[in-house]
Amino acid sequence: MGGQLRTVEQTIAGLTARSYGVASRAELVEAGISAPQIDRRVLKGALVRVYRAVYRAGPPSTDATYMAAVKACGEGAALSGLAAAYRMGLVRRRRAPEPEVSALTDSRVGGLVTHRCRRVERWTFDSIPTTTVARTLVDIAARLDDEELALAFHEARGRYRTTPGQVEQVLDHRPGSPGANKLRRAMRGETHVSLSALERKFLARLKEANLLFPDETNQYAGSKKVDCRWLKQKLTVELDSYTFHSSRHSWEQDRKREREAYARGDHFRRYTWGDVFEHPQQMLEELTELLP
Repeated sequence: MGGQLRTVEQTIAGLTARSYGVASRAELVEAGISAPQIDRRVLKGALVRVYRAVYRAGPPSTDATYMAAVKACGEGAALSGLAAAYRMGLVRRRRAPEPEVSALTDSRVGGLVTHRCRRVERWTFDSIPTTTVARTLVDIAARLDDEELALAFHEARGRYRTTPGQVEQVLDHRPGSPGANKLRRAMRGETHVSLSALERKFLARLKEANLLFPDETNQYAGSKKVDCRWLKQKLTVELDSYTFHSSRHSWEQDRKREREAYARGDHFRRYTWGDVFEHPQQMLEELTELLP
């Protein structure tokens, strides 16, 4: 009997090792574990029911809950919405969003937000079936404000090389998708993205001085992203904080941005934390001359 119990536990451990300790009842049965054996372990707490017919054998975690949610919705389901965006690093939240799943069938699971879709663009991200980055952007577009959506697209492009064309392919299959116009503005760079306190304060200084806002923020110009760029005025501005510009690699990349700016005919200015926060007057006078 002891040997049999050890075999069952080893089977469960092997089955759940790559799924954050989670398995569906169907998977357990297919692995040779009988229904009574499953039920006994549920009673003893060795298996914890997360959703209908889905159990956790390991410790609780956000990833385990997300994996369980996807398994509860059956074949072809994918983690989606803000949960997918959070897990892929497209949005930031103090707490992990509640699980959300898109599926091809009408999968109604108690305690879980589900969406029935005719088409689910998905991939496996860090072991969990998840809507693709482009599909996730389309799904969350209406739920984010303009700047947060622009930042999400910025992260998608930087982390996953997601292109506007890939997003448009998803939109082609979802005509009239809420937030589509807002998402297109973000992809065109019409929504300003500020990634740091220094960048946000710089934009605030421009507003206070009634100076023209940059046409592009945190967009590619040549081979590198630049902090701010005015196209008509041919001006590139880099904002240097010691935290992100103190290494040799960062210093070399900064010099390359400067060379590329001059090569395309731009004026180039570099401002520090002290210029922006502590002594902005000289910076603003200089920008007033450059931004008539």
